[in-house]
Amino acid sequence: MVPGTADELAARLAEVEAELAEARETLLREHAEIENQRKRLHRDLDQARRFANERLLADLLPVCDSLQRGVAMQGSEVTALHEGMVLTLKELNKMMVSHGLVEIDPQGEPFDADRHQAMNMVEAPNTEPNTIVGVLQKGYMLNDRLLRPALVSVAREADNA
Repeated sequence: MVPGTADELAARLAEVEAELAEARETLLREHAEIENQRKRLHRDLDQARRFANERLLADLLPVCDSLQRGVAMQGSEVTALHEGMVLTLKELNKMMVSHGLVEIDPQGEPFDADRHQAMNMVEAPNTEPNTIVGVLQKGYMLNDRLLRPALVSVAREADNA
């Protein structure tokens, strides 16, 4: 078998070189597009991180306003101040619930090491052992994940000595 003529080979070489140049051009364009997408994604992630707490902080502003008004009160009675604090706390609790934060107040429940942290064991007559008899600090769950365990006092068996 005799290879084609020199003109045919030159034409075929030119055709292959044109295909190679086109493939290189396509590769460069695709690479540039991927790089642009990577930069866009990085910028979007950076924005998301910077403003992730925006809704939470916007919801906290009315609570902050209420506290500032309470602090600015001059010569107020203790009762009025207490009522203002109660209303502010209700507003704060409502806002926390709307963001998926649920309070753990385990008074009278069985001790659960996954949700509670025992600070001490106390004798508690007429109470089952391992029952929570005191809550030193409430715990919180955020969207079904423990954010902070409740600090509790737990009943122990009475000494029979």
